[in-house]
Amino acid sequence: MRHRTVKAQRIHTIASVIVMWGAFLCLGGGESLQASDPLRIAETSTASGPSEQSATSVQALVIGSDGVLYAGSFGHGMFRTVDRGATWAPVGGGITDPFILSLASAKDGAVYAGTFRGGVFRSRDKGNSWQPVNVGLKRLEVKALLVVDHELFAGTGDGVYRLHGSEDRWTPVTSGLDDILVHALARAADGTLFAGTSGQGIFRFSPRSTGWVRMRHGLKDHEGMIENFIRVLVIDQDQSILAGTFDGGVFRSTDGGLTWRPISRALPNDSIRGIVFSDQGVVVATGNGIFKTVDKGKQWIPLNKGLANLAVQVLIGLGDKGLYAGTSAGVFRSDDGVSWMAVNQGLEAGIAPPPFLFR
Repeated sequence: MRHRTVKAQRIHTIASVIVMWGAFLCLGGGESLQASDPLRIAETSTASGPSEQSATSVQALVIGSDGVLYAGSFGHGMFRTVDRGATWAPVGGGITDPFILSLASAKDGAVYAGTFRGGVFRSRDKGNSWQPVNVGLKRLEVKALLVVDHELFAGTGDGVYRLHGSEDRWTPVTSGLDDILVHALARAADGTLFAGTSGQGIFRFSPRSTGWVRMRHGLKDHEGMIENFIRVLVIDQDQSILAGTFDGGVFRSTDGGLTWRPISRALPNDSIRGIVFSDQGVVVATGNGIFKTVDKGKQWIPLNKGLANLAVQVLIGLGDKGLYAGTSAGVFRSDDGVSWMAVNQGLEAGIAPPPFLFR
């Protein structure tokens, strides 16, 4: 019953958001959003805290090849730290859309940012300046970025695109994902590419296939419901695939995505925001804190000491440099994988502008 209750609450929330935004637009508040996917609207509605100078909501984190850490915020652009988060500085010059949804770092030192309405931007000078790289993209909502060798893959509102490092033009990876919003990307050792979508489940594209193939068996939870809204995809050293869903928990596949097994029945929150592998197990970020399992999901241990904001948006692991969590109130760092400290100096910001004002 817990899943059905959560789903009912989610549908009610989405409906309320649509009604409120519709009323706002009728009053002449701005241009309308593309509403083909209600989750896009729900995710853009971030509540403002009581203080106008609280830390900004951080949606994306990535570390550059030179060790510099970048944080993409939802409404306040890009930030950079060279001292593990002790201090941050804004570095988004050239990014015309301050709503950063995804980040990726290439081996040549380039950093890429995917935005809500402005497409992809690239920096080759440690974030000091950014240039748009959007030729070939049909839609400019970029939810996921994945670097593989000298190629960059982008999950967009119109499927998956590829950008070769020596070129500045995007090309569709292949057919089969037209007009489908892609939230997550992962690539296996054999070159197979996986795409997690909004409402259509998981698709696979192998080097030997002619197009994207939907995984028909689906992700079935403990109550027999199929989870088709995928937020996170990661692949471990054994080539097992972990999929994090919007409100159905975590699933594992050990056969290349053909079949899936739920592993998060004991997880207190099913809204998955990030998955990181550690030496002893798997660390999962949710909408209500961070948890770890060392027995493939039988038990989940809370790792929330010092995590003052449990609404985690993104989680990354940097090996011996610890974990970083982007939340709706800034960034937290864990050096021991158990406790957290806020690292928000320089991330303070006022109320973000409405996202539909930017194109």
